Amino acid sequence: MIIAVYIVVIYVGQIGYCILLVLAKKPETKSTLIRGVGLVLVFANWLMALWAVSWVLQWFLLATILQGLLLLLLIYSNIALLIYHVPSRSRPFDTALIHAPMRFFLILPLYLVFPISLFVTLGLTYPPGSERYTRDIWPGFGVALGTNLVGLAVIMFRRDIVWCVAATWICVSIWTQRPKAVPISVIAILFTALHPLGLIASYIYTTFIKGDERTGRIALPPDDEHYQPNHVNAAHTDNQQRQGGQTGPREIDPEAVWES
Repeated sequence: MIIAVYIVVIYVGQIGYCILLVLAKKPETKSTLIRGVGLVLVFANWLMALWAVSWVLQWFLLATILQGLLLLLLIYSNIALLIYHVPSRSRPFDTALIHAPMRFFLILPLYLVFPISLFVTLGLTYPPGSERYTRDIWPGFGVALGTNLVGLAVIMFRRDIVWCVAATWICVSIWTQRPKAVPISVIAILFTALHPLGLIASYIYTTFIKGDERTGRIALPPDDEHYQPNHVNAAHTDNQQRQGGQTGPREIDPEAVWES
């Protein structure tokens, strides 16, 4: 049920994406729609639809291949969005209707659908309670740990709120599903807490610690009464020399200097 709601959120987000595609006026938004996403979203939806058909027909090898292609497309699009079309507070609709649906769409196959399709294709599925269910759980443990570590790195380095929400959502859907092997449940519960904590820690570091490092001493200009630009000093000296009838620099008597 939790995953069903997650998919509904993706669906609603894509409807908003289509509306933004029609109504967009800012050149930055148009560039994000065309160059950041483009036809990737169209192909991704077709691949997801074909995967659903192949999954129902139990063509699991084809389903896994389709999920792999889907994952490659979504990774490419999200990297382009994160690097070349960074979310901005000045364009909140871009974040809500472009970045958020694409990020949610990526995390679904990355964390859940592609690993499940792959394990079914490889025959790594066992009924709960069987001996192999607990003995051969480590491939699933490795996938769960690896994907969540990658997600945690993205959340902390990019301060990605959308990724944090989506990844935490998937983790909750995993450990609330019963029955579940203990190592998988532990990983899911652990990262349910670590993803938000990592995001908060990243914001604290950027705001307070890194902000203090960037703050240095500011050199203030001297007081006006004690400071004059060089060209003003030169003009003032030249006027004094002309008034005194001198055409060159005034010589200084060393003895007078020592006597003073």
